[in-house]
Amino acid sequence: MIKQLNYMEKIMLGAIIGDIVGSIYEFDNIKTKNFNLFSNKMFFTDDTVMTIAIADAIINGAKPENFILSMKKWGSDYIDKSYGRSFRKWLKSENSEPYNSWGNGSAMRVSPCGWIAKLSEPFEEGLKLTEDLAKKSAEVTHNHPEGIKGAQATAAAIFFMRHGKSKNAIEEYKNKLKDYIQNKYKYDLNFTLNEIRPSYAFNESCQKTVPQAIVSFLESENFEDAIRNAISIGGDSDTLAAITGSIAEASYGIPEDIKEKAISYLDNKIKELYNKWINFINLKN
Repeated sequence: MIKQLNYMEKIMLGAIIGDIVGSIYEFDNIKTKNFNLFSNKMFFTDDTVMTIAIADAIINGAKPENFILSMKKWGSDYIDKSYGRSFRKWLKSENSEPYNSWGNGSAMRVSPCGWIAKLSEPFEEGLKLTEDLAKKSAEVTHNHPEGIKGAQATAAAIFFMRHGKSKNAIEEYKNKLKDYIQNKYKYDLNFTLNEIRPSYAFNESCQKTVPQAIVSFLESENFEDAIRNAISIGGDSDTLAAITGSIAEASYGIPEDIKEKAISYLDNKIKELYNKWINFINLKN
C-alpha cells in the first residue's frame, strides 16, 4: 500500500518535467539524446501553467465553465508566458467561445484527465471516462476534431499505461496502446525516431506532435530515456516532451532525484495547487 501511494504522489509531474527540460530547446532544437537533463537556464512555460489549470478545473467540478474559468485565471496570472497567438487572444477576451484550434496545446495540458478513472473500474468504462473528460478539457478552446483527438489520444495513452504499470506488463500495454491509438485515432505510429530525426521540424499541430510524442514513449526504456527521446527529434520541444513525459510517468514512475529537481523550478503558487491536486487524487483512488 505504501509503495502504491508513493507512486501516486507525483502524478502530473511527467508533463511538467518534459516542459521544463524542453524549455530551452523549443526554438533551438538539438538532434541528440546527449545533453544535460537540467540546467539553470531552464524554466517552466505555458505548458506547465495550463496543465496546472486543467488540474484546478477538475478539482472544482470538471464542467466546461470550470475549464474556461481556470484557464483564464491561470493564464492571466502568468500572462508573460509564451502562449500561442490565438490562445492569448482568447485569454484576454471577454468572449469565451472556442476558436476551432487543432494546435497541440490541447494535448500538452491534458495529462490530469488521464489520472481520474480508477484502475478498479472495468477497463472500457475507465477508458471512456478518460476520453470524455479529455474532450471536455479540449473543446472549450480546441474544438476542431484534430484538437480534440490529440487530447483524447494522449489521455488514453496515460490510462493504458497506468494499467500496464499496475499489472507489471509495460511492454504488453505498449503494444495494446499502439494498436488502439492507430485504430481509434488513425495516427500512423509505424515509424522510428531515427527515421524522422533528420527532417522533423517545428510544428504546433496535434497531427504532427502527438504521434511523435507517443513514439518517443514507445521507444523508451525508462522515464528519463523517454524525455531524451522527445527532445532529440526537435520540433516543438517543450510541448512534445510534456506529452511524452505525461505518458512515461504513468508507465515507469519518475526517479526521486528527477522529481525533486523539477519541483525546484516551480514557484510557490504552482506548488500549492500541485499539492492540492495530489491530495485530491489520493482521496479519489
